[in-house]
Amino acid sequence: MAQARSGADAWRSLFRIGVGVYWLYFAATKWPVNLGLSSFGIDWVHPIMITTSKVDPIPVVRQFMQQVVLPNWQFFANAQTVGETLVGVLLILGLATRPAALLATLLALGLSLTVAFAVSDVGIRWLYYLAVLASFEVFVNGAGSLAVERSPSVPQWMRS
Repeated sequence: MAQARSGADAWRSLFRIGVGVYWLYFAATKWPVNLGLSSFGIDWVHPIMITTSKVDPIPVVRQFMQQVVLPNWQFFANAQTVGETLVGVLLILGLATRPAALLATLLALGLSLTVAFAVSDVGIRWLYYLAVLASFEVFVNGAGSLAVERSPSVPQWMRS
């Protein structure tokens, strides 16, 4: 019984780390080019936001994209990038796992309700939907056994 629990805890850790790598990878595609860590920057996001503001099937989201997001697209793209980076690092390390996974779930929901509709291939949309499910799974099940937050030296507010 203890061995099965140990295996499940290890799996939760590996799953959490995998979800963290997912978020960190997609954050890295938007990091500023002048940092030398990415060759993309956030500029590629703007045309997707424009498309989303035209095709999103949810009227209130479409209007929000048109009236709030597009005029301030750089702020929103940078905020998404910072959120994805923070979530990725925290999940990989296993620090504040549940709050980080909740933020990841909210970020993924935002992408699923907006950017996913700019993609014509429904199969690709599932990458956004699966990010919601995977992030929420980490929120529900926690860090697993291989997490920095399990160290006694980590402050209580950084534990799940």
